[in-house]
Amino acid sequence: MGIFNNLLGNASELSNNDLQTELAPVLFEGEQVDAGFKVFRDKWVFTNRRLIMINVQGLSGNKKEFHSLPYKSITQFLVESAGTFDMDAEIKIWVSGQAAPFQKELSKGVDTVGL
Repeated sequence: MGIFNNLLGNASELSNNDLQTELAPVLFEGEQVDAGFKVFRDKWVFTNRRLIMINVQGLSGNKKEFHSLPYKSITQFLVESAGTFDMDAEIKIWVSGQAAPFQKELSKGVDTVGL
């Protein structure tokens, strides 16, 4: 189901422990990963302090863009759980100073309300 979700652009959940290790160089002291999601090579990682959006670029994937979004910048958010016919969940996050929200579609079964 992972390949199918990637083809549809739906994010799948990642292991918090693996992300904690992978992101150790960019995490603040005491910062903990709460949840992480991946679509193809890009990731959204929620920590106890901020949202980190990782955009992997280039053919080799060596070039990465890290976008750090402190929670205090979030003005509103929307979570939509998956339904019977709508198989994916969705999250939208509005940030102060930007009209358009950041958004991701998540795989069915992701606890969007808990997030």
